[in-house]
Parts: sequence; structure tokens; C-alpha cells
Amino acid sequence: MKLTDVLSEAAVLPELRGQTKGEVVRELAVHLAAAHPGIDATRLEGVLWERERLGSTAIGDGIAIPHGKLPGLVGVIGAFARHPTGVDFDALDGRPSKLFFVLVAPDDSVGQHLKALARVSRLLRDAGFRDRLVASADRTSLYRAIKEEDDKY
Repeated sequence: MKLTDVLSEAAVLPELRGQTKGEVVRELAVHLAAAHPGIDATRLEGVLWERERLGSTAIGDGIAIPHGKLPGLVGVIGAFARHPTGVDFDALDGRPSKLFFVLVAPDDSVGQHLKALARVSRLLRDAGFRDRLVASADRTSLYRAIKEEDDKY
């Protein structure tokens, strides 16, 4: 599975504005819902919070991967967002999260969901790639950086 199979350029948000975890989760849900007509942002926000209550999706190194399962989806959908200064997302390393990949899968999907999570984790392990994402100027260059990295594997 390629990230570009689940992520469109329209689903890239170069600058999150929220200053708290709650504000960022809401902003991510609204953004992903806007990129996928027919998805209710409030319902999506609830799904993301449902998963966050089990444990933070912030994995450290400035990365968070909010995810969940939403009934009615046909396949996995995703969004990428960047926060200019980072926000406390309860990361394992205690550092603020700046890079957010949101992944939402159909409620009956196990394999697709896990493959997408593994793909994101694999790409973001590379510090050079993370630096490129932080330094990218706009939505187009962010999407291009993700696509180029995704195409390497």
C-alpha cells in the first residue's frame, strides 16, 4: 500500500492553528472531512478521540498518527498536517508533535488499516524525510515530498 493511495494533495494541511490537543484533533477531523464529502466532521472527531482515549497516538520525534475506524467508508483515507511550533499531544518522549498523519479505515478493515499505519511509521522513521516535511513551503511541496518518499519503497 502506498500513502498516495489514501492521501490526496487536497488532504494536506500545511499549517495547523490549534494550540491544544483538542483543538488539533478537531481541526484534523474538519480538514479530512472537507477533503471527503459525505463524511461528518463531528462523527470523525469522535472516532479519533475514541482511539486517543486508549493511549496517545503521538509516537515521539514530533510525530502523531491519529487514527480510527469509521463505519461506511469504502477504503482507508488519510490526511497530513503540520504544526509550525508543535503542540503537546501526550507523546511518549514528552516533546511536542509537529507532523500529523491521520488515517481512517472502514470499521470492518483490519489489514488495510495496519498496512497504512505501518507505511506511515516506516516513512517517518527517516529523520531526513521529517526535516523535509518541516522545511517544505506549501501544500504542493509537502505532497510532493510525501510522494517522492513513498515512491522509494
